[in-house]
Amino acid sequence: MLALITGATSGIGRATAEALAPLKYRLILCGRRQDRLDELSRALARQTEVHTLTFDVRDRSAVESAIAGLPADWQDIDLLVNNAGNAHGLDSIQDGNPDDWDLMIDANVQGLLYVSRAVMPGMVSRGKGHIVNLSSIAGKQTYANGAVYCASKAAVEALSAGMRLDLTQHGIKVTNIAPGAVETEFSVTRFKGDADRAAKVYDGFTPLSAKDIADTIVYAVTAPPHVTIADVTILASAQAAASTIYRK
Repeated sequence: MLALITGATSGIGRATAEALAPLKYRLILCGRRQDRLDELSRALARQTEVHTLTFDVRDRSAVESAIAGLPADWQDIDLLVNNAGNAHGLDSIQDGNPDDWDLMIDANVQGLLYVSRAVMPGMVSRGKGHIVNLSSIAGKQTYANGAVYCASKAAVEALSAGMRLDLTQHGIKVTNIAPGAVETEFSVTRFKGDADRAAKVYDGFTPLSAKDIADTIVYAVTAPPHVTIADVTILASAQAAASTIYRK
């Protein structure tokens, strides 16, 4: 089995690579930071074969070139994990920075589409495959000061449903994973590198870990052939809704 994971250099993407490696998936690890890809490749080399691709999912030509240029024995991708994405800023819609909007829409929506478009035809031609899209609780419940991020993840929800409608007839499973509060680099990115502010997001409760989400992805992709895990929402036990967390 061959899996391609975007955003593999940290967080959920890295944890997913670490979870799939013992299952003997050969891994195509994609990200923007070659040094981190190299480090992860070395760490997983004892368990499986690894190939790395360095590109930004927002760059359509780079995505197309990288995936089209895979060696012949790395082209038959069985599993695509669309994990790459970001959140920038936490402003009201009237005060939002359009540059932040572009970053979120370009990565979370267009980037997912660019990578999927490069991989899906091969799956269709082989009559099998599995696509896992990382959405968010924010794609199901909009919260104040997060309208554009929530909209970008609502788009992922719609794309997952649309992919399932178009691809099921070709033997391709589509799984949508919607995590709640997960402690990764996510908040640091949202707060533009302010680690102290990011850390406060997780004060007073135990958030989900990247491994929790990776374990759920493994559950979905190892389900029996006749079973599709279509949509999973995962919350920390202290979280009741997108913006409702009970803290000690």
